Amino acid sequence: MTTHETSAAPLGLRERKKQQTRERIRREAYRLFAEHGYEATTVDQIAEAAEVSSSTFFRYFPTKEDVVIQDEYDPALADAIRSRPADEPIVDAIIASLKGPLGAVFEQDREALLLRARLTFTDPAIRASNVAEQERSERAMAEVIAERAGRDAGDLEVRCAAAAVIAVFTALVRHWVEGDGKDDLAELYERHLPLLSRGLTF
Repeated sequence: MTTHETSAAPLGLRERKKQQTRERIRREAYRLFAEHGYEATTVDQIAEAAEVSSSTFFRYFPTKEDVVIQDEYDPALADAIRSRPADEPIVDAIIASLKGPLGAVFEQDREALLLRARLTFTDPAIRASNVAEQERSERAMAEVIAERAGRDAGDLEVRCAAAAVIAVFTALVRHWVEGDGKDDLAELYERHLPLLSRGLTF
């Protein structure tokens, strides 16, 4: 899975090298996971394939699970939403953001994203660790919603809205994984996120 930098400020040489190392570690990890299985792949094997030491691996990823759990999609989505018109409803802003460059990113990263999502839903250790990552995603979404609404990120309604968005994301990704990635993920978001705008009408 690739790091997708959305910041307008160019990275310095040191930061670019760190980013390249991080991407190489993750790329080799996913290759080994696909070839040998997640459980059978060791940190030492990943480090060797990425041509770094095990200690370097742990500087970038505290645990093997973090190679799967950590990603750069939350900040990329947050930046994309912030670039949308201020008066655009939040769900419309999210859909427009996911249909834009992020949609192309999902397609580019499809195989790695599919493997990562499958592991997130099936591996017990990763599922347990992913709880904290989902909470971080909710906080990041709450901050964006609060900015657009002129409210505090700790406001309970803002937190509930953020939790609802992330819950729909999770349900759609699970459906996508169960269908072996055959659906277009961005189209799934476009089709089903409006449920939040319409409200529950069942």
